[in-house]
Amino acid sequence: MKRELQEIANILRRDVIKMTTAAESGHPTSCMSCAEIISALFFNEMRYNKDPFNPDNDEFILSKGHAAPILYAALHRAGRLKEKLTNLRKLTSSLEGHPTPKLKWIKVATGSLGQGLSAGVGMALAAKLQKRKFRTYVLIGDSESAEGSNFEAIQLAAHYKLNNLCAILDVNRLGQTKQTMLGHNVEEYKKRYDAFGWNSIIIDGHDIEQILKALKKARESNKPTIIIAKTFKGKGIRFLENEIGHHGEALDHKKMLMALKELPNPKFPYIKIQKPTKTKFKIKLKKPNNINYKLGEEIATKEAYGNALASLAERNQNILAIDAEVSNSTFSEEVKEKTPKQFIEAYIAEQNMIGMALGLSKKDFNVFASSFSAFLSRAHDQLRMAAVSDANFTVCGSHSGVSIGKDGASQMGLEDISMFRSLPNSIIFYPSDAVSTEKLTKLCAKLKGIKYIRTTRPKTPVIYKNSENFKIGDFKVLKKSKKDKAVVVGSGITVHEALKAYKELKNIAVIDLYCVKPFNSKKFIKFIKKHGNKVIIAEDHYKEGGIGEMLISELKNTNIKIKHLYIPEIPHSGTQEQLLNKYKINSKAIINALK
Repeated sequence: MKRELQEIANILRRDVIKMTTAAESGHPTSCMSCAEIISALFFNEMRYNKDPFNPDNDEFILSKGHAAPILYAALHRAGRLKEKLTNLRKLTSSLEGHPTPKLKWIKVATGSLGQGLSAGVGMALAAKLQKRKFRTYVLIGDSESAEGSNFEAIQLAAHYKLNNLCAILDVNRLGQTKQTMLGHNVEEYKKRYDAFGWNSIIIDGHDIEQILKALKKARESNKPTIIIAKTFKGKGIRFLENEIGHHGEALDHKKMLMALKELPNPKFPYIKIQKPTKTKFKIKLKKPNNINYKLGEEIATKEAYGNALASLAERNQNILAIDAEVSNSTFSEEVKEKTPKQFIEAYIAEQNMIGMALGLSKKDFNVFASSFSAFLSRAHDQLRMAAVSDANFTVCGSHSGVSIGKDGASQMGLEDISMFRSLPNSIIFYPSDAVSTEKLTKLCAKLKGIKYIRTTRPKTPVIYKNSENFKIGDFKVLKKSKKDKAVVVGSGITVHEALKAYKELKNIAVIDLYCVKPFNSKKFIKFIKKHGNKVIIAEDHYKEGGIGEMLISELKNTNIKIKHLYIPEIPHSGTQEQLLNKYKINSKAIINALK
């Protein structure tokens, strides 16, 4: 078997050289360093059948996504990919420059470095929760190991004793422009991973026998394992091996022929890939109970979110709540109290939390991840890559806007709507009371894609009956008459300020814009034209990328007059009432805007 796997490694190297030369771009030297590792994983270690979505298949994540050509070559040689490898990077091909789920065997898009291990932690947790025997393997580049999100994942994997997770660190010494911080100092890498509580094994990453022994030890470990593989970039080709300056450089035709002459050219050996172990896992589904609220009752939307999520979890074991150690503020702790096995503590590590949510969702869990909306911005790249990964999970950001009061600017989410609006195919809900929060949370459990629920810290009165229904892309008209001079649009806390303004003015229509994205602009414009042809938008968010900017864009080329109220500067600490007044998004400001 050792000889056959070495032959496959060299065949994969040859495939990569041809592919990247045909594409006139790519990262062949980064593929060369991990050829033996990929060969051992795909043709000896991993168990998987011909169905890419078999829930019992071992999972592989190529965190160093720029080495995509060797992954495609391995799948092709394993009979799992029929497309011609020389289609690499073509517009009509699923073999993109970095892996994406457009190729069915890819669950998690990679290429933005340092994120693969977090998704791997999510998949390994999924196996534990579903009592499945599949293992998760993550190939990490030594350059990307400097990313902080890796260390967030490493800590949590050790905490949850994920012995079904195996990371392989490809220590090929060279980054894009220079040697990495540690170069080939594999002993220093080992000290670091040992300190985090991992089972760490140093090997020669080009020695098949050492790779197989390390993988065997990983299977027997009661801890997560990292195999620290000393390798050489460009391995097997003398003019490339261990040389700086060839990262992301495809060979021209002449150099390709030179390289192929240096590589052995054996026939592909017959290898029988092991089948996965079947596991029975059934989900019992029951219709969630509606929670009854009384009109006028004061309850925070963040609390209603927790109640709704707990109701969902009690009746569907596929619902998971993840929280960044603020569950008593986001109220996801309601799940922890009622169905503790469906709650995962991610601690204060939002980047890893979003990566975990992606990994868990790819193993068919319906995930709800929660934190303060202000802290989600640090995970923007993870959210961006989750969108590229065709993710399906919900994020709840609590404590949004200046309405949180005295905690100050560092705690006030004022950029979150713009962040989630920028994600392709995202859905954004901003409920204003307990009933709308409950209905929208339960709606998120049915919708596909990345969903965002923005909740508010202070208590607000219930304004909807329990029988009220909420649809994606719509809004609610709370007040209207034939005498209206303008339409006031609020979301969340500003809905209640708009209603206060209505009590004094009586001649305005009030809209609750509970769905920020997608948005029914035709219905909205038609309503405004019938009610004064003027609109006042009040939002607890910065101007850039928020609700007002979205609406102004939709109202472009109409003759509708617009007044936009928003947070114009970095806010200060103060009471809720003081801050809404200071930054002119309260009822008084709405009245003045109409005047």
